[in-house]
Amino acid sequence: MTQHLMFIGNLGTGEIIIIALIVLLLFGGKKIPELMKGIGKGVKSFKDGMNEIEKEITSEPEKKDEK
Repeated sequence: MTQHLMFIGNLGTGEIIIIALIVLLLFGGKKIPELMKGIGKGVKSFKDGMNEIEKEITSEPEKKDEK
């Protein structure tokens, strides 16, 4: 089950530079830090949610054993 997005697998340095330039042109230099901050907060929130779900899953069998 090694599924991956086909277009991400073949990105080289040139393509990454072109994408970065397009993002810079679309959002401007002042908006990029705000955009990255928002993305960082979203990733942190996602990780916290995943950790919480993992804790619930691992603690559930312990609760059933106590009954």
